[in-house]
Amino acid sequence: MAVNGAGEFGDTGIAGMSEAAARAALIPLTPTAQETRRGPRTPVECGDLPFLIRRDGIWLYRGSPIGRKEMVCLFASVLKREADGSFWLETPAERGRIEVEDAPFVAVELDWRGAERGQKLSFRTNIDQIVTAGPDHPIRIAYDLITCAPTPYIKLRDGKGRYPIEARISRAVYYELAALAEPHVVLGRRECGVWSGGRFFSLGDASAAADDA
Repeated sequence: MAVNGAGEFGDTGIAGMSEAAARAALIPLTPTAQETRRGPRTPVECGDLPFLIRRDGIWLYRGSPIGRKEMVCLFASVLKREADGSFWLETPAERGRIEVEDAPFVAVELDWRGAERGQKLSFRTNIDQIVTAGPDHPIRIAYDLITCAPTPYIKLRDGKGRYPIEARISRAVYYELAALAEPHVVLGRRECGVWSGGRFFSLGDASAAADDA
């Protein structure tokens, strides 16, 4: 597949397909009665695919950005995460591993309603997915092993193991979260964080996280 600066595709297959072929391959298929009796088919392994998702959420193919948001959303809809933490593009016919620098998505906008324990925080990602933080979509803070700098994430959906598919919360959105933060005692410690969906999410060191997010 070739991708030019405008994000156009050529050739065939998950690693090289026309836009029309990509859409056809990625549309969820309704199994026939015969296929249902046989059970789900196993996708063909394609190995490593020449895709990279950068830390800023930009998708690259062979080093070139995929310029069309519709195509990014199409590929994102079949993004899976294995139990070992690796990321794969998987259609009913084939699957291949891709490289992801950090989280595959970025939370770029925040909307909040209510206050304190009744507050609901909704995030929009760079592919326009909306999720509301809560028990099913927790916010977490990861710390760099060397610098100890924190980076915030929100869970979008489950992976096949303990590693979920997440969005990194952008710096601008983190500033908004920090402005909504309030103190709360967690396991005997007084922490600063936010409420959403009936759960309290600690933001850790707010100033350090905002510098790194």
